[in-house]
Amino acid sequence: MIALLLLLLQAPPPPQTAPPATDAQAVAPAPADAAPPEADPLPTRDYEVGPGDVLEIAVYGNDDLSRVPTVQTNGSISYPLLGEVQVAGLTVAEIQRKITNLLEKDYLVRPQVEVKVHEYQSQFVSVVGEVNSPGRKPLRGRTRLIDLLTEAGGFKPTASGDVIIARTEGEFADGQRSITVRITRSTSPAMQDLVNLELPLRNGDIVTALPKAYVTVDGEVARPGRYAIEADLTVTGAISLAGGLTRFGSSNVKVRRTDPVAGQTTILDVDLKDVRKGKEPDVPLLPNDVLSVSRRVF
Repeated sequence: MIALLLLLLQAPPPPQTAPPATDAQAVAPAPADAAPPEADPLPTRDYEVGPGDVLEIAVYGNDDLSRVPTVQTNGSISYPLLGEVQVAGLTVAEIQRKITNLLEKDYLVRPQVEVKVHEYQSQFVSVVGEVNSPGRKPLRGRTRLIDLLTEAGGFKPTASGDVIIARTEGEFADGQRSITVRITRSTSPAMQDLVNLELPLRNGDIVTALPKAYVTVDGEVARPGRYAIEADLTVTGAISLAGGLTRFGSSNVKVRRTDPVAGQTTILDVDLKDVRKGKEPDVPLLPNDVLSVSRRVF
């Protein structure tokens, strides 16, 4: 899982001729439900069939009963001897049992029926933002966030690791319609990262990989410039990224913060000496904050 996490955070754009990396390629041994999307029937174990899906039905010893039917808008398939068979809302195993029982009832003795999903065309999620292969992706059984991000080719270098999942059908367990999760850039990911990656997705979910946000540090620092906000970046952290204060740098730092909605600008005064002594908090930074370090007055 750690190897796959790093792959997602650092994945280059996938070549056009090769499928995206999968759990099975990135981690060994891989769990059964982490097989590549093409490997049927394991991903279909919990998948509920719907209109538009294409099934593959085989009856051993009765090739004339083998069919590749499409689930119609009314939720049924047309099948020899049986006519219209309702399958929408059933799993592959349930459809297999249903057809077996119907054939055994009036037509065959102990039929051996195998059912697979040939094409997934009824349930989709969308992934947009800072991933290498955005777009509409079909659900294949129990699809987790990590499965979707893998199929989308992983994050671009411009991704922050913050992901918003918006639910268009139903709600999350806490009653919210959208949640934001963070996947940190670390060789030792936190347990919460692993929990977030296991989040199961539903039909209609929209997953957005957010871009990196930046702060600007200027004035009397060793390396003035823009710095990406990683995790919970604070004033002292940003000053450290900028190489620390110059010999003339003042410990009094001004943070200029502009409300993106109202457009109002606020100036926050932070004394680095007081922060180090624990007398005042180390202010967390927000996207587009500007830190200015003035020259000391001797």
